[in-house]
Amino acid sequence: MRSVKLSTVLIVLVLSGGLAFVGGCNSQMTDLQRRNQVQQEEISRLQSQLQAAQMQLDQLKRKLEAADQTGGVEVDALRQRIAALEEDLTKKEELIKSMQARLMGMTPLPVELNTALEDLARQHSDMIEFDPNHGLVKFKSDLLFEKGSDQVTTSAAGAIKALCGILNSDQAKEFHIIVAGHTDDIPIRRAQTQVQHPTNWHLSSHRAISVLSSLQTCGITPERLSTRGFGEYRPIAPNAPNKGGNPKNRRVEVYIVPAGT
Repeated sequence: MRSVKLSTVLIVLVLSGGLAFVGGCNSQMTDLQRRNQVQQEEISRLQSQLQAAQMQLDQLKRKLEAADQTGGVEVDALRQRIAALEEDLTKKEELIKSMQARLMGMTPLPVELNTALEDLARQHSDMIEFDPNHGLVKFKSDLLFEKGSDQVTTSAAGAIKALCGILNSDQAKEFHIIVAGHTDDIPIRRAQTQVQHPTNWHLSSHRAISVLSSLQTCGITPERLSTRGFGEYRPIAPNAPNKGGNPKNRRVEVYIVPAGT
């Protein structure tokens, strides 16, 4: 894996309907959590349907293969059923992806968190940018991880600790935190690295866990934390040809989401 200079950490707060921390916050939060819970249950239901449909598709493909070999008369009918099922699978996958994006989408932060993150960006202007229009904190530092490592560097630990202070504030403590790791498409080639991180999927997951551990160490309760690892499969910019990678795709994203999401 090329020297991985992790360029961005995204901090995103998903708040449907522009939720503000004003009077009636508790009831609004309950409603938000309920809506997100209902949506998550719908996603789970669709994922179960998707899995069942994929099994059915595999069975139909095996039947088609056998029919092709024996010259069975049902070949055309099988092909039509397969095409219809593949179309249905594509639609379900797109719907699930859309619903997940809404659960973890970027929306403006409440004013209290905006103010806190703007202050954070000013205090760490060499490392952090803040976009109040999207509730986005971007770590500009290329020093979050050493080459092929999942250990957070000392230079980045201070900024993460400062972020923890905001995540543990009264304005944010009702929310859960999802840490998602990503890599570029350069395969891991160094034997020493492969021992601990056999694939980019492993590396992205291990790095997400390391950031999660840093958050927990500075006081965020484990009940609020979870991780995801996407490897190279969700790039935000084109990688260079022939497994050339792209620094923008080497990143860890931290989402702040309503409890129950």
